[in-house]
Amino acid sequence: MLQKYQVHNCNYSKLITDTFNGEIFCSNCGTVIEEKLDNHNETPVHSLEDFMSKSQVGSKQSLSIHDKGMSSIIGKDKDATGKSLSSFNKSRFNRLRVLDSRSKTRKSSARTLVKSLTFLNGLKGKLGISENTIESTSALFRRAQKHQLIRGRSSNDLMAAALYVSCRQTMTPRSLEDISETANITKKHLQKSVRVLINEFELVLPQYNISSFLTKLSNDLGFSEKTKRYALNILSDVEKCGSAAGKNPIGQAAASLYLASMLMGENISQKIFSKISGVSTVTLRNRKNTIQKLLEL
Repeated sequence: MLQKYQVHNCNYSKLITDTFNGEIFCSNCGTVIEEKLDNHNETPVHSLEDFMSKSQVGSKQSLSIHDKGMSSIIGKDKDATGKSLSSFNKSRFNRLRVLDSRSKTRKSSARTLVKSLTFLNGLKGKLGISENTIESTSALFRRAQKHQLIRGRSSNDLMAAALYVSCRQTMTPRSLEDISETANITKKHLQKSVRVLINEFELVLPQYNISSFLTKLSNDLGFSEKTKRYALNILSDVEKCGSAAGKNPIGQAAASLYLASMLMGENISQKIFSKISGVSTVTLRNRKNTIQKLLEL
């Protein structure tokens, strides 16, 4: 409540709120009516967008968090006034924190979800996956867990499969080899888990854009922009001829880039090229020779 005082016969009809200094003062006589306001650090909100970005309501909600970002946390060892609690109350609240943490993962399904989302977060950093793809992966894994697809299967295999499916749906160029190697699981197990998700939810996965694989592979191998452009032109000519239909997009992109690097003088050994691209040296040579004969390069 404002503390108004009659000074110099002023009725304080024109009050100004200074949010920076936390004061309310009269514009007529300059008398400070209220000071040290609690909300002087708040930023004024003028639109819904400002409210969503500036409101202080905790962390954002996300499916990649096991509780979706809506958990309650027992605070520090201080009361509402900022004073430290007694040793007895500190011990009491520490015990409450332990019980609260255990209650959130009491069910085995909750513990599995926490473990799997932690595993997904590790893959996100290693593979450079976007937030949109991670959200899609988390939603698909939660759906699979709800349908009890995780029974008799490894949770890591199913999460890696969900990641691959999401990468296909969001057109993020990541191959089965990339995900299986990073997740430390066999390609066979990953393919099996992917088929389980596709058959259970009747998913239709779009084909990858081959040029996106070529760009990623060129960046990984450190080729020049000129070589990458030339490889894209070769790939475009092959697609116009109809020879790319039904072919593995990774192998087609790798062969086009390998041929372009040879013609541009940026030679690299087949062993290194095969290791980074995930395409065998035999497939690489055969595809390269086929493209070279087709385009007469």
